[in-house]
Amino acid sequence: MNNTYTIIDHQYDVVVVGAGGAGLRATLGMSAAGLKTACVTKVFPTRSHTVAAQGGIGAALNNMGDGDNWKYHFYDTIKGSDWLGDQDAIEYMCKNAIPAVVELEHYGVPFSRTPEGKIYQRPFGGHTIRQGESMAKRACAAADRTGHAILHTLYQQCLKHDAEFYVEYVALDLIMDEKGACCGVVAWCLDDGTIHRFQAHQVVLATGGYGRAFFSCTSAHTCTGDGNAMVLRAGLPLQDMEFIQFHPTGIYGAGCLISEGARGEGGYLTNSTGERFMERYAPQAKDLASRDVASRAVTMEILEGRGVGEHKDHVFLHLEHLDPKILAERLPGISETAKVFAGVDVTRDPIPVLPTVHYNMGGIPTNHFGEVISSSKEKVVPGLMAIGEAACVSVHGANRLGTNSLLDLIVFGRAAAHRAAEIIRPNAPHKPLKASDGEQAVFRLDRLRHAKGKRKVAEIRVDMQRTMQTHCGVFRNKEHLTEGQKKMSQVVDSFRDVQVSDRSLIWNTDLVEALELENLLQQSIVTLASALNRQESRGAHARDDFPDRDDKKWLKHTLSWLIGKDTKLDARPVHLFTLSDEVTPVPPKPRVY
Repeated sequence: MNNTYTIIDHQYDVVVVGAGGAGLRATLGMSAAGLKTACVTKVFPTRSHTVAAQGGIGAALNNMGDGDNWKYHFYDTIKGSDWLGDQDAIEYMCKNAIPAVVELEHYGVPFSRTPEGKIYQRPFGGHTIRQGESMAKRACAAADRTGHAILHTLYQQCLKHDAEFYVEYVALDLIMDEKGACCGVVAWCLDDGTIHRFQAHQVVLATGGYGRAFFSCTSAHTCTGDGNAMVLRAGLPLQDMEFIQFHPTGIYGAGCLISEGARGEGGYLTNSTGERFMERYAPQAKDLASRDVASRAVTMEILEGRGVGEHKDHVFLHLEHLDPKILAERLPGISETAKVFAGVDVTRDPIPVLPTVHYNMGGIPTNHFGEVISSSKEKVVPGLMAIGEAACVSVHGANRLGTNSLLDLIVFGRAAAHRAAEIIRPNAPHKPLKASDGEQAVFRLDRLRHAKGKRKVAEIRVDMQRTMQTHCGVFRNKEHLTEGQKKMSQVVDSFRDVQVSDRSLIWNTDLVEALELENLLQQSIVTLASALNRQESRGAHARDDFPDRDDKKWLKHTLSWLIGKDTKLDARPVHLFTLSDEVTPVPPKPRVY
């Protein structure tokens, strides 16, 4: 190990990397089970990106008396995934949604209430009763700040159960043993510049998505998919990286999210003629069609010259017809965001919106216990779990339904905690680490810390983001994707000439951003390769040159390994089976809204 760095070792039963909703739910569950648990996070827990989740968390509680049932939720999620979701995992999520949300309420999440005092639920895109007969009110909401409410409550509960937090520590890489098992993680403490080796019987990656690979996204600047890149560098695959969700209502020019909850409360989209155009694209669901359908509809309106504004490059979202009291009670955050970022008073004027990158369906492949799998044969990687947006269970398949992201975090954070409690004996001894364990992580840090090239991190990052936005957007084809690969290869080459001006180890944000950029570049490479490889249109992956879904050839998950600048691809089957006989598998059929 490099002797110019101060190395500090720690031993825990479990180390969770990331303190968003998934990380905190896992940390809480593991601590409450008596496991010695550390949570390592690069931002203060209540600053994690889950705080930005707005509209609600999906669970078929039937609080609004609409006859909802978790089996309807199961069907809607399969249909939303365009049949690429694993139906055993979807069954697990939808069935466990109900006790998981009730637990959140008992922990103290301040959900909005019905007049009877039950959790308030609003309709959301793609959620129906009895396979599309009517819209389901399934989104359990705390006004339009649901993620904020959940995150703060979970953090309080973690403190109650004496979980240990290492705040403002940047995770660098996994520690893998010679047999391919994960035995820890290396992190850099920004506060004092020390390097820490966290040894654990189970490492849980809850590091979120990589939206910042794109120029326009709803993600926080911290959303750089650090866990995904750590997995790639450990020689493990990522899954379904071609599936990237564009949210139809990001604020034009800013990218900030206007929640689907706005349309759930009665908002609607119009084009330059004032037409409510979603009725043409989704005659039944209309403005509450799934996100991939709505994003493509908005994009088509713009491409066909019916956009609004000087450049006809966006559309309008209308809320001004709603009762101001409803807006103040149920959409206060949306109203404030529109005022700050668009200069719009939502009680008087429409909000200018445009599809913007919102969510990564792909990530680290896992089973429904949260355990990472390493191949098409679904072999479990000992000592390693992944949950939340960093993971690909896969419950979202080719397209995620609104409200299922918060649900994914909570259900599988909870599942990982249950699994860890089953397989780990508290305070079991660890094998001693070798002096060389974590050496590559420190070498990578040192290399970037002393980089003396000519190109600033921000310049290279913009090149990457524009390449991804242009060549891996809402609509794709072979020509665009191939050109994108060539440009991304040049961007990756230019990273060798990166300049990091600050040589210190204490709060060196220039170095942090260089590390994050390297992570984003590695994920961008496998995303472009996966998108070019999948020769069909399914969910959020829309190919102009292959406009139809092809279940005979492509009803399978993409696995991608990074080898230098190249990508090795393989596949694993979609699980078209369930865990119990309470529901029967849903065979693929045409997907219409």
